[in-house]
Amino acid sequence: MNNTREVEVVVIGAGQAGLSSAYHLRRTGFEPERDFVVLDHSPAPGGAWQFRWPSLTYGKVHGMHALPGMELTGADPQRPSSEVIAEYFAEYERTFGLRVRRPVDVRAVREGVDRRLLVETSDDTWSTRALINATGTWDRPFWPRYPGQQTFRGRQLHTAQYPGPEAFAGLRVVVVGGGASGTQHLMELAPYAAATTWVTRREPVFREGPFTEDVGREAVALVEERVRQGLPPRSVVSVTGLPLNEAVRQAIADGVLDRQPMFDRITPEGVEWNDGRHVDADVILWATGFRAAVDHLAPLKLREPGGGIRVEGTRAVADPRIHLVGYGPSASTIGANRAGRAAVRDIRRLLAAESSVAA
Repeated sequence: MNNTREVEVVVIGAGQAGLSSAYHLRRTGFEPERDFVVLDHSPAPGGAWQFRWPSLTYGKVHGMHALPGMELTGADPQRPSSEVIAEYFAEYERTFGLRVRRPVDVRAVREGVDRRLLVETSDDTWSTRALINATGTWDRPFWPRYPGQQTFRGRQLHTAQYPGPEAFAGLRVVVVGGGASGTQHLMELAPYAAATTWVTRREPVFREGPFTEDVGREAVALVEERVRQGLPPRSVVSVTGLPLNEAVRQAIADGVLDRQPMFDRITPEGVEWNDGRHVDADVILWATGFRAAVDHLAPLKLREPGGGIRVEGTRAVADPRIHLVGYGPSASTIGANRAGRAAVRDIRRLLAAESSVAA
């Protein structure tokens, strides 16, 4: 039987965003287990990184920003990123005594009594004055639906299930998606596959030149405007375009990154367009991204008519007790660090104001 325990703040998720938030809570005087608790449904430290495919080595990871207060140094670029970052996160949790509880599944967040929230989990129920939701997107892979999809005799899998390139040896593979994952998968598995076909809904945009701080700020501002309007967040790469580096140039020259428009239907043998073209396939790999994992917040009715949660900074506009860190503009690793600090600052103000009113 679940017990109900009281804390000031509950943090859901122990990836980059959750650990950053927990660090700033502790740094500003909140004590783990007494004042706040971190709940994580993963089996071990590492956030979504622990589930990445083995061929994604640490040297291939772009934009992995260190957690606040502790750098990641001396990592072997040839080791799988899943191992390197999982070990780093585990050491981070130990160093700062964050006492993450896992595996704990958060089932629902509901309105409690006395302006408190009830966080119902597979373990205890937590009564809290504020909530930091840092659940990311990995648990909600997006699978588009196309006519005939159920008839396909081959294998369909999502980026979340990608096992590495060797699994596609000798197979005809259709890769769907124009983002970073789609292009990375194609370039990696093309030497193994019998044939590859790349299809996207929109013409991919390749970005020339360095990814400067100004470019990054502009991209984040565009994503931020969407969540401010209550629309579902888009990825930063969707507004920055794909970096045109030497590997990408070579893949374009070799015909690996030869984009085709989106097919119209799936057949038992492959995919088909309305103009009569057909491609036989053994595998369809859906590199179609992820959606925010926020279904447990549904009882609070935070969603706007546009389908997203309207957010100012990290605060849910509909409920100032709730902060979404790692959502929309703060989904990058550096963004998650800054957002964790901002969320804790706002929560401290909220709790102080409530305490003064109660007094």
